[in-house]
Amino acid sequence: QVQLVESGGGLVQTGGSLRLSCVASGRIISINVMGWYRQTPGNQRELVATITSVHTTKYADSVKGRFTISRDNAKNTVYLQMNSLKPEDTAVYYCNADLLSWTTSGTYWGQGTQVTVSS
Repeated sequence: QVQLVESGGGLVQTGGSLRLSCVASGRIISINVMGWYRQTPGNQRELVATITSVHTTKYADSVKGRFTISRDNAKNTVYLQMNSLKPEDTAVYYCNADLLSWTTSGTYWGQGTQVTVSS
């Protein structure tokens, strides 16, 4: 069964840094796009950053210049390096992957990891 598991969230002060990781598992053949999204209470989930299998990246305007997405295709892992964090970055961060496995295909989500930035 395909699973995406995030790690690396936590509490950090304004201006600090965190690195999120997400590992995809489950007899995966290939992963096209991987990404990070975030959601705050009462709001829709929003795009943070995405990266393709050939490392083409896309960022939300609000994080450009502060966040960096990367991936290790051999490990089916995507990372999000978050620098110069602001209180408005506080959210639950979700990993997302568009993938093909031996038994299924489609878009999968992780369970989410909380990031809290204190002012």
